[in-house]
Amino acid sequence: MEWSRCLVFVVLLSYEPSPNVNLLQNLKTLPCTEAAGPEYILDHVCLIRNVGLFKTFQCMYVKIHSLVATLFFFQVPSYISRSVAGSYDNEAVAIFALIFTFYLYLKTLNTGSLFYATLNAIAYFYMVCSWGGYTFIINLIPMHALLCIVTGRYSSRLYIAYAPFVVLGTLLAALVPVVGFNAVMTSEHFASFLVFIIIHVVALVYYIKGILSQKMFKVAVTLVVSIGLVVCCAAVVVLVALVASSPTMGWSGRSLSLLDPTYASKYIPIIASVSEHQPPTWPSYFMDINVLAFLVPAGIIACFSPLSDTSSFVVLYIATAVYFSGVMVRLMLVLAPAACIMSGIALSQAFEVFTRSVKFQMPGEALDAQEVGDTIPDATVAQHDVVKPEKSEDKVKERPSRRNRKKEKEPVEKPSLKSQIRKRLLVLPFATSIIALFLLVLLGAFYVVHCVWAAAEAYSAPSIVLTSRTRDGLHVFDDFREAYAWLSHNTEVNDKVASWWDYGYQTTAMANRTVIVDNNTWNNTHIATVGTAMSSPEKAAWEIFNSLDVKYVLIVFGGFVGYPSDDINKFLWMVRIGGGVFPHIKEPDYLRDGQYRIDSQATPTMLNSLMYKLSYYRFVETDGKGYDRVRQTEIGKKYFKLSHFEEVFTTHHWMVRIYKLKSPKNRIRGKTKKSKTKSSSTTSSKTTGIKRRNPWH
Repeated sequence: MEWSRCLVFVVLLSYEPSPNVNLLQNLKTLPCTEAAGPEYILDHVCLIRNVGLFKTFQCMYVKIHSLVATLFFFQVPSYISRSVAGSYDNEAVAIFALIFTFYLYLKTLNTGSLFYATLNAIAYFYMVCSWGGYTFIINLIPMHALLCIVTGRYSSRLYIAYAPFVVLGTLLAALVPVVGFNAVMTSEHFASFLVFIIIHVVALVYYIKGILSQKMFKVAVTLVVSIGLVVCCAAVVVLVALVASSPTMGWSGRSLSLLDPTYASKYIPIIASVSEHQPPTWPSYFMDINVLAFLVPAGIIACFSPLSDTSSFVVLYIATAVYFSGVMVRLMLVLAPAACIMSGIALSQAFEVFTRSVKFQMPGEALDAQEVGDTIPDATVAQHDVVKPEKSEDKVKERPSRRNRKKEKEPVEKPSLKSQIRKRLLVLPFATSIIALFLLVLLGAFYVVHCVWAAAEAYSAPSIVLTSRTRDGLHVFDDFREAYAWLSHNTEVNDKVASWWDYGYQTTAMANRTVIVDNNTWNNTHIATVGTAMSSPEKAAWEIFNSLDVKYVLIVFGGFVGYPSDDINKFLWMVRIGGGVFPHIKEPDYLRDGQYRIDSQATPTMLNSLMYKLSYYRFVETDGKGYDRVRQTEIGKKYFKLSHFEEVFTTHHWMVRIYKLKSPKNRIRGKTKKSKTKSSSTTSSKTTGIKRRNPWH
């Protein structure tokens, strides 16, 4: 229960101190603090976490913008896909940790408080414990610090925000067993160290400038820059030496895939085979962030008027997030908060302009405008008219001469008039403002409807129960549960099941059977072994599975009902992954003139592979032709028998098929009898003195 209290406390840190009193009192009455079990804490964390995001966005911009951004983020489909019931993945907590770390960094940058800098390092540690995407933080913050230095925006607040974060954050990250010394030994973290050296050189230059004369300062700067260059060169040499010892130059496979989108498909096909690692299509953006994609450009433009340290960070965040989301569809999750921030800025400013235009042209306001002299009919103008003279009067009191008073009044009042004129230019026609407000409300309503549909239909349906709508109505395909139930009731507990890694977690959880590979794709050799078995002829595949003590083989086939995500469509990835470890498996052997075919033009290697045989065994009996509805063609090899595998179960819609490895005893004994009858007639006299070998050894 202590971990749950700490987790809630971390979330509460994003609030102001004053409103926390009642919230902390309510925290004492949570079920998890009354020995009800830590599992109930998730409900409260989900609620408190979303409320805390408001303060996070507020630090990045003003309150009204942060409110709109928070409303967008509460229901953005990209985030719902990771936080909906049944799919509550670690990214659901990690995205809050990501934004919370950015919040504390910007809070430290605005205040220069060492307290917030320490909390920033702790929040980064929270992110490291949650998700491997923490490398995005450790590279984005150094990029922003370097941008501030290059653009001449260095300050002591920037030093306090960055230097403690790198030192404490790296030490805390090294405490996580999965990270360990990778926090200082991998290329993903080297950018933070280089910027750490640069910011200290710049800080030393600014310090020397304040204590030395102009001539001495030039000499000292030359010396400091020279020493800094030597230190940077030495650091670069050390880093190059460390990187050169690694075949991937110190980068992980996923990081190289982000920097070079073609790297994974060339060298690490297991990464490229994951659907979440594929580049997104344009409809994916509309599905995951919807109308926010059209508001983001307007928000970026608004951030440049004026450009500050905070707004430059937001622009840098959205730019990098857009690039990474274009490489991997999974990183749309990182883009969602940035898109919500930019859309909140754009929409709130648009509402401000249009509502002010409507307000200025109301009948009551028009009378005020005539009274004022037709200058600026705004209540804020009256405030400016009151405040400005007060400031001018304060300045007048400091000057004894009346002439100087009159001279000083005019230039003090002129800027207020200019600002009023500028505001007057932003007033749009009444009808245009009304139509624009209506369209913005309609746009927001469309966004809400889309988010509700995405949450209810796209991301709430279980992944193992498929549905389709036709003229006859709704059809439910429950083949996966049917297959897992059969495995659970008709196989031994210790039996091992071989399938492609996509179905490993489901088989383990729902059928309670041991699998050879699962969705934890860290072991590339095991996955390559299964891919090689699926790509090999029947006899060779049987030998591979038998060596792994496999009893059953499960394959997914969609040719009967038109299910496109079956194993035949994934088969080339099995070939590529298997060929990466076992060179005798070559992809061109399964292609005809560079095309992947399963019809009569398919290659003999393809037609004799285990995957082809297990998928299309007895398939011709369904319609007499063997027509595959996914590939839109008739299969090439229709009539064949299995000698090393036997079909034990096929689901109602033929989506899941289960085969059992035949026992090796019958086959080997049959071979022994044949060889014995042939050799007994010729060598009967010689075999009497020879000891018989056990065929099982």
